[in-house]
Amino acid sequence: MAPPVVEREYLKQIDKARRDLRALISSRNCAPIMLRLAWHDAGTYDAKTKTGGPNGSIRNEEEYTHGANSGLKKAVDFCEEVKSKHPGITYADLYQLAGVVAVEVTGGPPVDFTPGRKDSKISPREGRLPDAKRGAPHLRDIFYRMGLSDKDIVALSGAHTLGRAHPERSGFDGSWTQEPLKFDNSYFIELLKGESEGLLKLPSDTALLDDAEFRKFVELYAKDEEAFFRDYAESHKKLSELGFTSSSSKIIAKDSTVLAQGAVGVAVCAAVVILGYLYEARKRM
Repeated sequence: MAPPVVEREYLKQIDKARRDLRALISSRNCAPIMLRLAWHDAGTYDAKTKTGGPNGSIRNEEEYTHGANSGLKKAVDFCEEVKSKHPGITYADLYQLAGVVAVEVTGGPPVDFTPGRKDSKISPREGRLPDAKRGAPHLRDIFYRMGLSDKDIVALSGAHTLGRAHPERSGFDGSWTQEPLKFDNSYFIELLKGESEGLLKLPSDTALLDDAEFRKFVELYAKDEEAFFRDYAESHKKLSELGFTSSSSKIIAKDSTVLAQGAVGVAVCAAVVILGYLYEARKRM
C-alpha cells in the first residue's frame, strides 16, 4: 500500500472529530461499543491476501449484520453523528479514532493515531472475527492471519475490562470486571482469581490461562498495569493500522506561506554559495 498523504486541513478536521467523539462517548457511556466497532472493522484483515482491515467497510449492511457484529449498527449510527459534522473524514479513520478515544476517556493508555486510511465498500466474507466459544488454537488462527502475535492476543484481550456481553447479541450475559466503564488491568486480575460470582469468563478468556505462552502475559499484566498499558497501546496501534502504511505518512500543506518560506530558504542558500565563490576568487587575485 502506498504511503498515505495527509493534508494539514485534514489533520485539523481529525482534531475536531476527536473532540466531538470525546464528548459523545463521555455523555452516552458508549466507550465499549465504540471500541468494539473499531476492532471489528480492523479485525477482518488477512495479511496474505491484503484484504479486509480498517477500511470502514463495517458500515455496509452486509457486514454489520454478520453474527459477530450484532448490535454494532448502534455504534455506526453514533459515528454518523460525528461524520455529519466532519464529512471530509473517511469512515476508516473515524472508526479507528473512535476506538482510540474510547480507551482514552475510560482511563486507558494513550494510543498513537495516524490518519490517512481509505474507505472501502467491499466487505469480507463472514467468519474472520474471533469466536468467543473457542480456545487457543482458534485465537492463534485468527490473530496470526492478521499478522499479530501471542503478546498482541493477550494484550488486546485485556480490553474486556470494558463493557459487557449481551445475550441478544452474543448469547452471553454479564461483564468481565466490577467496573465495566474503567480501563485498567482488572480483567487479568479477575481471570487469575478463577470463577467469580456475577462475572463473565468465556472459553476464549480461560484459554489465556490454559495456554502456557498466553498465561505468562496474563500473570505479567495482572501484577504490572504499566506493562499492560504499554503493550496494549502498541498492540491496539498495530490492529488499527493493519494493511495501512503509517510509518512513512506524509503531510502536505497548501499554505502559500510554507511555500514562500521554502523559496526564501533556497534563495538564501544560493546567495551563500555565490558569496563564498566570490571570496575565494578574490583571494586568488
